[in-house]
Amino acid sequence: MVKHPIYNSSWKKTPFIRVAISTLAMAVAASSYAASSAKDLARLGLENTELTPTGAVRAGNAEGTIPAWKNTPLKAPPGFKPGTFHLDPFPTDKVKFTITSRNYQRHADKLTAGQLKMFETYPDYFMNIYQTRRSTVYKPYVYEAALQNAEKAELYKASDGRLGFNNAVIAWAFPTPKNGDEALLNQVTRPQPLWMGSWDNTAAVGSNGDYVLSEISVQQNWQWSDPGNTLENFDPSVDQMFYLQTIKAPATSAGQVIVANDPVHFIEKFRSAWVYNPGQRRVKRAPQIVHDSPLPASDGLATTDQRFGLNGPKDRFNYKLLGKREIYIPYNSYKINSGDLKYEDIISQNGRLNQNHARYELHRVWIVEASLREEYRHDYSKRVYYLDEDSWMIALMDGYDTKSDIWRLQETHSLMWYDVGFLGSTLDVHYDLSANRMLALYLDNEVDAPDFTLRLKKRYFTPASMRRRSVR
Repeated sequence: MVKHPIYNSSWKKTPFIRVAISTLAMAVAASSYAASSAKDLARLGLENTELTPTGAVRAGNAEGTIPAWKNTPLKAPPGFKPGTFHLDPFPTDKVKFTITSRNYQRHADKLTAGQLKMFETYPDYFMNIYQTRRSTVYKPYVYEAALQNAEKAELYKASDGRLGFNNAVIAWAFPTPKNGDEALLNQVTRPQPLWMGSWDNTAAVGSNGDYVLSEISVQQNWQWSDPGNTLENFDPSVDQMFYLQTIKAPATSAGQVIVANDPVHFIEKFRSAWVYNPGQRRVKRAPQIVHDSPLPASDGLATTDQRFGLNGPKDRFNYKLLGKREIYIPYNSYKINSGDLKYEDIISQNGRLNQNHARYELHRVWIVEASLREEYRHDYSKRVYYLDEDSWMIALMDGYDTKSDIWRLQETHSLMWYDVGFLGSTLDVHYDLSANRMLALYLDNEVDAPDFTLRLKKRYFTPASMRRRSVR
């Protein structure tokens, strides 16, 4: 039988090597950690408990600036039609106040190091703060799975740093995380749409505001949150995420196709990836599409593992859970999502996001510090993640360079897709503070909204299908 390429600790600072799964099983020792305690489980519940099924604090804060979470799904506003851009369910919300370079120090306790650096670097930078709305509410089966996971899930960690788990399905594996490893795995296991077709158009913006738009068509199938999954029938160690992207423009890269198939965790198996380059007219394996290789079409402004907030094996960093803080994060980003906006409305002439369309709210976030392990290399020496307590989506990331200086800020402008019941990103923004540049991902305002009705055969996400679908 053909064995999949997987990750081995010998890849640390050497060329990629493929080894058999059986060899890895003998060579890599691993440790497992117990599920949540009875005391923690008693705190969790859908109603009338201290914590929600995600492990979020149900109550609001003492100041009243964060409301209590209520198990009330967000309703589609009048006039919304599935398949179109999501209308703003809060159209009458007004800006409460604005943080600027003149007053940001007064709000420093609710800003990240990357956000503070933005104010220090750009005198015209500002953040409009809106009423906090805890609009992230999933379907009942998601929360039922989370409560089951809290009782049964176990962390599984390989000696070379790869993170995995046992006995979890559909939703967050560790609603009451005991450490940074479990917290990061909640990001991996957060509920996501099963199917989505989208335009993930990308703009690598110069300091003068100029950019060339890369038009990227994406189809993906993420089987993790299928309501039919059970602990008995679902295996997170085999391929469960299927991804295909095709670059349609500009002409210099049009026709390139990338396929990636991922397991949920990477203990037993590595990513399977292939690339079709129209100039060579060949399909090749692409083991380099992982970790800190440049994100395709990013002009080097982001690493491959930054897509979706964080993806791929989690082996190159040690993760430390720093607790929770109240932070101003992008949220309910329906204004940026609007199909009435043009790309020139979103990307301002100063080369950054037009902050008039951005919405920030005060939310409690889990903070996880990722420090590069000595035996590995990566573009970042440290990353600090800020994960929304109601979804475990990475809302912000502060990235540090090899000199341990703040280098980049990553923002996820999220919104609740209320027709399908999942949270997603309508725009990801990456600021490179040393290069004075910005990368914008998922620009689709001038084309089509995400399509959640997409259904494809599994063979679509294979090397055999790539050349047929690549048109230069």
